[in-house]
Amino acid sequence: MNTDETGEPAAERRQRGLKKMSEVYGWEFSDGPGEHFAVTADHLFADIWSRPELSVRDRRLLLLGALTAQGLFDVAEIQVGAALRNEELTAAQLREIALFLCHYAGWPAGTALDGVVGKVVAQHQKSEQRKSTR
Repeated sequence: MNTDETGEPAAERRQRGLKKMSEVYGWEFSDGPGEHFAVTADHLFADIWSRPELSVRDRRLLLLGALTAQGLFDVAEIQVGAALRNEELTAAQLREIALFLCHYAGWPAGTALDGVVGKVVAQHQKSEQRKSTR
């Protein structure tokens, strides 16, 4: 049996990681190939995102700040969408985050995040409207 350093079977750790990934992003993840996916599922999500001291929402807030400071708005877009889908943050809260980050990450970065928020919120609202008209 393949186990990790804690003695947990590798397959169980992978399933824990996939479950946490699905929780964090709001869509179902299945196993993927390669070492990068393995480290992401087995370490980042099964271990780091699963620690009890911070909630997923807490981690997402920190991540949005770090992504904004680094100018990684493509990844921030994924996080904003997940926050809306999971109902962790409202559109108004996401806009407030962007405004707040203008003062700490710089106006160009904060306003770029606000643009991402506006785009994702509009997409989310359209999706919700389509669901309600079915």
